[in-house]
Parts: sequence; C-alpha cells; structure tokens
Amino acid sequence: MTDDEKQTRQRLDWARPTLGACSGVLAGLASLGVAELVSAAVRPQAGPVVAVGGAAIDRTPAAVKDWAIRHFGTNDKLVLQLGILAMLALFALVLGIVALRFRRGGAAGVLLFGIVGAVSATSRPDSTSLSDALPSVVGAIAGAAVLYVLVGRLARRVPSAEPLGGERNGPSSGAGWDRRGFVIAAPAAAAASAGAGVLGRTLNSANGQNAVASRNKVVLPRPASPAAAVPRGAGLRIPGISPFVTANADFYRVDTALVVPKVDARTWRLRIHGRGVRRPVTLTFDDLLRRELVERDITLTCVSNEVGGPYVGNARWIGVRLADLLAESGVKPPSKGGPADQLVARSVDGMTIGSPVEDLMDGRDALLALGMNGEPLPFAHGFPVRMVVPGLYGFVSACKWIKDIELTTFDAYDPYWVKRGWAREAPIKTESRIDTPKPFARPKAGTVMVAGVAWAQHRGIDKVEVRVDDGPWQEARLATEDTRDTWRQWSFPWQAAKGGHTLTVRATDRTGAVQTDKRAKTIPDGASGRHSVVVTVD
Repeated sequence: MTDDEKQTRQRLDWARPTLGACSGVLAGLASLGVAELVSAAVRPQAGPVVAVGGAAIDRTPAAVKDWAIRHFGTNDKLVLQLGILAMLALFALVLGIVALRFRRGGAAGVLLFGIVGAVSATSRPDSTSLSDALPSVVGAIAGAAVLYVLVGRLARRVPSAEPLGGERNGPSSGAGWDRRGFVIAAPAAAAASAGAGVLGRTLNSANGQNAVASRNKVVLPRPASPAAAVPRGAGLRIPGISPFVTANADFYRVDTALVVPKVDARTWRLRIHGRGVRRPVTLTFDDLLRRELVERDITLTCVSNEVGGPYVGNARWIGVRLADLLAESGVKPPSKGGPADQLVARSVDGMTIGSPVEDLMDGRDALLALGMNGEPLPFAHGFPVRMVVPGLYGFVSACKWIKDIELTTFDAYDPYWVKRGWAREAPIKTESRIDTPKPFARPKAGTVMVAGVAWAQHRGIDKVEVRVDDGPWQEARLATEDTRDTWRQWSFPWQAAKGGHTLTVRATDRTGAVQTDKRAKTIPDGASGRHSVVVTVD
C-alpha cells in the first residue's frame, strides 16, 4: 500500500465514527417518520413523542410543572417536545457509534426506544386499545432496520486476494468499507423517512378535518338568558391596561395536552352517571343546543398564576346550566341530602377534574359552555364542550373536551391534580395586578397613570388601593362593575417624583376580605401576596 493510500485509509477511518453517528440520527428519523405515518391509522396521540411527553408530564412533580409554566408559559409543551427530540437525537448519535462495533446491539437499542414509546402510549389515561403501541413498535422496527443496513455499509471489509500478475483491486472494492453503498443508502433512507413523516402528518391533519367541519357548521342559537351589555365605563381607555374582554386568540391556555384534541361534535357524547344519579343520561351536542342556553361574562383564573401573572382572562360564555342537568338526573347537593360531594369530569384526553357538587348547585352560573366570545369554542379551549365555573380555579372546575361526568365523593376518588399534591377544593383568592407601568419602566415626572385589574370571582371587588414606596394606602378609582364574576379594572393618577419607586396594589372583595400580603406559592391552592412593580422616574 502506497503512502497516499495509507493517508486515504486513515482519513476514511476517522470518518467512520462520524458517519456512524449520522447513521444513528437517520435511524431515529426513520423511527419517527414511520411512527407518524402509522399514528395516522391509529390516532395522533399514540405517536412516540406525544406518548412519551404525556407520560413525562404525568410523572413530573407538581413543583417542576409549576416551574415550567412560570418560566416557559404557554410554550411549556413546545419546550418539552423539543427536549424529548434533543434527547432522542443524542441517544441516536450514541447508538450509531456503538453500532459500528456492536451492530446488533445498536439495532436492539432502537427497538428498546420503541418499547418505551409503546408502554408510554398504552399507559396513558386516554388509551383504550393496545393498538396505541403500534406507532412506536413499527417505527422502532423501521429505525432498527435502517441502522443495521447503514452500519453494514460502514463495516470493514477483508481485502480480496491479489490476482495473478500482481494487480490490486480498486479502492471501492478492496479493503475498507462500502463507501459507494453508504452514499446510496443514506440519502435514500433520509428521503424515505421524510416522506413517511410528511405523509403521516398530512393524514393526521386530514383526520381532524371532520372535527373542523363539524365546528364550522355550528350555529349558536340566541340564548334564552342573554348576558347584559357590558356597562359603560367597565373598560378603561388607558394605554397598557388589559382589555376588559380577552380575545379568544389571547386567552391563556394551561393544560397537559401535547396535541390539542379535535373532537367531531356530531359523534361527541356526554354521559352523566354515578352516586345519587337516579336518571343516568347520555347527551349529544345537538341535545345541548336544543336546551335553554344562558350567556354570561365570566373571568377564569389558572391556579398556576403567580401574583401579578398572566394566566387570567375574561370572556363571554354561552352554554347550559350544569345545575339544571344535574337536577334533572336526580342529583341533590350534599346540603340537601345528596350522597355525592364531588363531581368528576373526564376529558377525551384522559384528564380528570373534581369539583364540589355544593358549589356547582349553589346558584352560580356553572356552565357546560358551547361558545366563547360569540363563536363556538376554539379547539384549544375545549370544543365542543367544556366546563366553566365562576369562583373556582380551573384545575378544580374547567374541564375541557369533556366527555363524562361522574358523581362520587372526595373520599372515594382523587382526580389527576389531587394525586399530584394539589388541593381538593380551591376557591379563587382575591387578587389584583398592576398592568401599567411595567416593571422597570422609566416614566417622566408628573402625573403617571397606574392601572390594572382585580378579581375575586363570585364575590366581587369592592375596593382597590395603591401604595407608593412605604407611604399610606390610597384608594384607586374602580371602573364600573360588569358582574361579580368578572374582573374589574382600576386606575390611580400618581404624582410621580424623580427617583426609584415601588408601586404596590391590594384589593378588597365584597365580603370585606383584604388581599393578604402573606406570600404563598401556587401549590397547593393558588398563589397569594401583593403585586409590586419597581420603576424609575426621570
């Protein structure tokens, strides 16, 4: 072998680990692409990334989930999925390098990932069939085959015997590995994987078109009990303050669904059953549309909302009174001798949410909502039907994509969040927020308008006060109240002097309770404390 041939051989030997790692990545892409395609024949939620991500969410401690929501907001699911993909990529790189020496072991590692995905998919609360394991299993088999074939092209080959006459074989057929075969096989595998993934994604999107079509056909009837017009003066025209009505596109979304369920309203059913239900019933979407509908302005708040946080919004909801449905089924509240004190709502994605029966039947406008701000519910907010209950945090009331209502007791059953350390009952705490000026703003000296929102759903806000630094509390001007179930805007004209200042706000609800200054974390029943912002006046 000449010196040039030796140098070429050395360069190729250095390239093998890199190409082995690339083989692992291509195997991972093949697994995911084929799994996506197979999931179109099963259901999107059975895909390995979604299944493993959902299992990770279920097993993540409540404090970690709360941290993720605080730091990533509504992007927490995207961050989780990107993290899973990054881990898969690293895992694939390592497998590709290992497979250079242990070809079968590398392929077995890909199959192991398939087993993890299959177990995750079939163990999800919304899984109803072993077919949920198919995307992960079939995808893993495809990935293992791709890795086995590609690494086979990288395997060292024994030089063929030198022919008579002393002539050597060419470099592509002699010692080393099958470069030509790898160059052909690798792009082919990448193209096939990408094609399978794109086709799967297209088919999954098409499968959701029936749900989209059913939503497009929904015409919400005029409510028998319409909401009163928002009173004049309820929305202040102050730059930087939150709009009185939160647009659907801007309404916060906090849930555990990595893939937003798209439910066909024509096939949707709701079952009401359980303890104290003398007349169990199964309702269709049209059954609800034919009932007496009520329309109400209700502010919702997530228990993950930190003091001064963004997870609160106000919308106009239309739906059916839940208390009426329960009463027709023979349900009585505990105060009237009913045997059930908890209503467990189940979502199509397996979520379970428990609500106090007494609160749902105490006269408040607890709804099975069909519409939001004049249109059918958006898919991200629960289409076709969700629960809306004023005065309770969402994790004990706001079940989206609801499909089942069971009457039971708190002693007999712990819903999803209670099992993870959150409270059984969680009335919304009295809170307020400064929307403007923003933290670390630099307003000019003179009159600076301080403004924001305050809420204490089902009790109402009676007063808001602002304090500058360590000075006295000064009463802010309240906007006109819509209802006690909505937030209330407020404003305070501050005569700002130059220098650094701390602005603090507190609210008093209609029961006379003053917003506490005691700081509490969101776990187990909602954050408490007073919102402050630091500004520098120029």
